[in-house]
Amino acid sequence: MATNIQLASTEGQYFYDPKLYRSVLGKLQYLCYTRPEISFAVNKLCRFLQNPRDPHWVGVKRILRYLAGTINYGLLIRPLPRLHVQAFADSDWATNKEDRRSISGYCTFLGTNPVIWVSKCQSVVSRSAIEAEYRSLADASSDVVWVMKLLQEMHVPITETPIVWCDNSGAIALASNPVLHSKTKHVEIDIHFLREKVATGHLQIGYVPSSEQVADVLTKPLGKSMFLPFRDRLNVFSHQQSSQKQIT
Repeated sequence: MATNIQLASTEGQYFYDPKLYRSVLGKLQYLCYTRPEISFAVNKLCRFLQNPRDPHWVGVKRILRYLAGTINYGLLIRPLPRLHVQAFADSDWATNKEDRRSISGYCTFLGTNPVIWVSKCQSVVSRSAIEAEYRSLADASSDVVWVMKLLQEMHVPITETPIVWCDNSGAIALASNPVLHSKTKHVEIDIHFLREKVATGHLQIGYVPSSEQVADVLTKPLGKSMFLPFRDRLNVFSHQQSSQKQIT
């Protein structure tokens, strides 16, 4: 999506064919299973399914043009000598001017292969950037715990403690600080869940700089200089690139 465009539900003329809009977005949602880098844009445009307008259709066409230009790209899953589980969790904060709900984005990796990726609106309004980041961190951690239990049931040995990477030092501190402050009591369930996993050694929380935060691509529109490296980190490559990487 364009980085300088703010989509709203009341701007522009109503799109002439809402059924077409919903049909195309339904297909794009399905495509997100193998093209995680479009998840944010598709999720954003799905917010206007009921009454789509012309600017929303312009956004859909931008995605279609991007896909047409990268039609030979797909998700590369590579064999790995050892397995470890890690996740990246990020969030914007109240960038939607209509309801001020933040966007959570997180992706879980088995080795270097992405196995879960999510871009979604948070269910409630977060009152601070730390709260928004922490909600995303808790959701990502829940998925990591689920993946670890699934691997355990399949008798797949994982010796390393899984780690969730976050670029907000305040949210990281909250995960290990035993003191509940009045400003964070309303997210108490998420706090206790995450702290329990960290305290029992089932999970680690690590800091990653924003320039390395892969989940950034799932929370906001990015310029080309940031979008392309994050797309590579999500293992989305062309057929030619995939062949070269499998050889090496």
